Amino acid sequence: MTVTPRQSPSEGRRRMAFPGVLGALLGLVLVGGAVVGAVYGIGPFKRNATDGACAPAVGLAQRIAPLAHGEVAAFAVADQPLRLPDLAFRDASNKERHLSDWRGRTVLVNLWATWCVPCRKEMPALDALQGKLGGESFEVVAVNIDTRDPDKPRAWLKDAGINRLGYYTDPSAKVFQDLKIIGRATGMPTTLLVDADGCEVGTVAGPAEWASEDAVKLVTAALAQ
Repeated sequence: MTVTPRQSPSEGRRRMAFPGVLGALLGLVLVGGAVVGAVYGIGPFKRNATDGACAPAVGLAQRIAPLAHGEVAAFAVADQPLRLPDLAFRDASNKERHLSDWRGRTVLVNLWATWCVPCRKEMPALDALQGKLGGESFEVVAVNIDTRDPDKPRAWLKDAGINRLGYYTDPSAKVFQDLKIIGRATGMPTTLLVDADGCEVGTVAGPAEWASEDAVKLVTAALAQ
């Protein structure tokens, strides 16, 4: 499946590097009776109120911007301070978790679903990235948003041999809506690099090869700041 490009949320923001025609549809997927649009490049971004305390994240984003090339050329660096919503989801034991639980650590937040073909394709790479860099200072937090069969995502991960990622889920798909409101989710997959203060460093709309040398260098540089 080809992911089409989308315009960045402001003039200073980098353009996404996906091939294709701006505004093309990836498709509409029926999920639990609701329609989740897998569309890139359509409609304006809605801006969240900026948070001046997140200014350091913008500085970090600008410093690592030269590394956003090759396999991670679609990584759009933050150009204004933005604190992410305190996303809520469940862990493997069904305990409620929040993005704020990871304060003090850099997080790569990824939204995925089994019905999303590019999501499934990039999951092994996210698993590998967690294996390479995961630890006290960094975690890949991949949140599944399947809304129907709760056992299907777990079974798929097991069959795919993905065992280094923690299991997180939001069967209501509210995490997607929360990010959509601030213009950070218009399709699947969606991935955000979030600093230790919960501030956006950069966003990728669509899949990326997260286990590649380019991706590892980008994330490592973010951790070194």
